[in-house]
Amino acid sequence: MNGFARWVRRQAEATVLAYRALRMWSPRQVIVATAAAVVVALIVGLVTVLIPNSVFVRDIPPVPWNYPIWIVTSALTGILIATYIRPPHAPAGDDDARPSAESRRSARVGGAAGVLAWFAVGCPVCNKIALLALGYTGALTWFAPLQPVLAVVALVLAAVAVVWRLRGQVSCPTPALTSAVAA
Repeated sequence: MNGFARWVRRQAEATVLAYRALRMWSPRQVIVATAAAVVVALIVGLVTVLIPNSVFVRDIPPVPWNYPIWIVTSALTGILIATYIRPPHAPAGDDDARPSAESRRSARVGGAAGVLAWFAVGCPVCNKIALLALGYTGALTWFAPLQPVLAVVALVLAAVAVVWRLRGQVSCPTPALTSAVAA
């Protein structure tokens, strides 16, 4: 079996583990995921004017693909945030422990996904960084066509971060979880 086939098989196994972890979630984790997704959607939607409001202004109207990217990224971010909520069957006392390298990595990747999604769905000429670096015409000519690419990268990174976190909840369960599942 070549390297690519092994990689594909590992990704499929990780996705199955992530699905199993989601099925084991407590109502508390589902509520936190939903609330976090709504908060992220409101913040990004209001600031990028995907939700019309009187506080922020958008010079270039949103394009149709902005909305699904915004919603899916918000949902994935909500799920990622909820993975940091301790399940009710997990042992207490590990709150003071340093986060694992995988936990820090998934948080960084999830954060990068959120920032990229923000840039992807925002107005290309309202983005101060693009405007300063490229000017108004450059933002329309160079940054606007790049936004769909940023959107796809944001979705992939958010999905990867969520699968990493969820996979770890099942592939390396805590001792209390193993005994609770066995009972």
